[in-house]
Amino acid sequence: MVVLIGRDKEKELFDSLLASKKAEFVAVYGRRRVGKTFLIRQYLKNEMVFDFTGTFNESNALQLASFNREFKKQCVDNDVIPQNWSEGFAMLSDYLYTLDSTKKVVVFIDELPWLEKAKSGFLAALSYFWNQHGSQMPHLLFVTCGSASSWIIKNLLRSYGGLHNRVTQSIELKPFTLEETEAFFKHKNLKFTRYQIVQLYMAMGGIPFYLQAIKPGKSVNQVIDDLCFDGLLNKEFKPLYHSLFKKANNHINIITALAKNPYGLSRSQLLQKTQLPPGGTLMRALDNLIECGFVKKLEPFEKKNREAVFRVIDFYSIFYLLFIEGNLQESKNTWQSMADSQNYISWCGYAFENICLTHMPQIHKALGISGMSTKVSSWKHMGTSELPGAQIDLVIDRKDGLIHLCEVKFTNKEFVLNKEYTAKLRQKRAIFEYATKTKKAVVSSLLSTFPAIKNEYYLEEIQSEVVIDDLFEKA
Repeated sequence: MVVLIGRDKEKELFDSLLASKKAEFVAVYGRRRVGKTFLIRQYLKNEMVFDFTGTFNESNALQLASFNREFKKQCVDNDVIPQNWSEGFAMLSDYLYTLDSTKKVVVFIDELPWLEKAKSGFLAALSYFWNQHGSQMPHLLFVTCGSASSWIIKNLLRSYGGLHNRVTQSIELKPFTLEETEAFFKHKNLKFTRYQIVQLYMAMGGIPFYLQAIKPGKSVNQVIDDLCFDGLLNKEFKPLYHSLFKKANNHINIITALAKNPYGLSRSQLLQKTQLPPGGTLMRALDNLIECGFVKKLEPFEKKNREAVFRVIDFYSIFYLLFIEGNLQESKNTWQSMADSQNYISWCGYAFENICLTHMPQIHKALGISGMSTKVSSWKHMGTSELPGAQIDLVIDRKDGLIHLCEVKFTNKEFVLNKEYTAKLRQKRAIFEYATKTKKAVVSSLLSTFPAIKNEYYLEEIQSEVVIDDLFEKA
């Protein structure tokens, strides 16, 4: 029996939509391999009356023929292939009118962006279908889906045409959290400690399709060697971006530049690194990457928007560009030979920072500030003759008058603060307070893999601590 792991919020939303007394139009989007289609088909299978998937780079005529074939199989035997999408949606609406209007039914169209081509008329036909028919059917839950998130957002969620404000609910399906990943591993009977799950997560993220490929009885290093250098993930990088974006080379260019500068680049730095045109090309591609969950925009503490730093947070993309690309012809056990290098140690540090950035609800919960208004940012002081330079990669600014300066440490054992390290933390905090002139209380917080030793130096400087067990909590 197929089991649907996690996705509790999405399940709750679908339950409310199934109980709704009005027509519902839902747009589900998210990166390739994140499990959108699986979620929809598994959770709504009992109410599904029509399920159709667009085909990548296929002609309009063949798409219509496929639509008709599925319509014949699932709905009504019909030998007349629709000549255009207006006729296709007319067939669908006629069928839906024949169904019991007291029982919610689901129509699912997957990979919607692949159906809209030049002169295909698909969007116009969809708009007419919904405005004239679908919206008048209280028993209809119309679900659309696509990996091309930027297309979904532009043409459905922010449409200024016939579909303006027609989508009643949207779901951005994100990768599994650590808590969901652990539950997935337990279901698959994969025996990993939480530290080992974090190691795997740093290489491939919480992408169910990638995690599904892990075989039992393997160590972390063996899993990464098998999947990243010898299997599924050694050829995933370019198809991932080309499946999402029309001008994917621009997006790949940006991701490549950011992966080489893991702590982020400003817009002006990105223009210099990528050599993209100085007009809107860069920002359009950046917006796409942010909307698809590949890049995070971090606004420096109390600074203007133009000084924002962009940071890649897609775990697989970073791992591919730093370790897989250029090493595919190496002998077996490639990763095991790299896992003690300085590059590995550096990567662990900022990969764990990305885990913290993508698990901020869990961090807020551990700090006892769930639901509180906060601003997460970074901060950098270049240094002057008066004040040394300092950098803090994660600042949590609370509305209740407290600021956490977060020190992120990835270690394979309990972290021990010594006199020198504590002095550096204290100095950074002092520089931050002086340079920002903040009137809020400023404290040092430790985000680490294992609990730190509570020695005199820890007690002197650290006010709060978050460890990986906290990151596995349900937010």
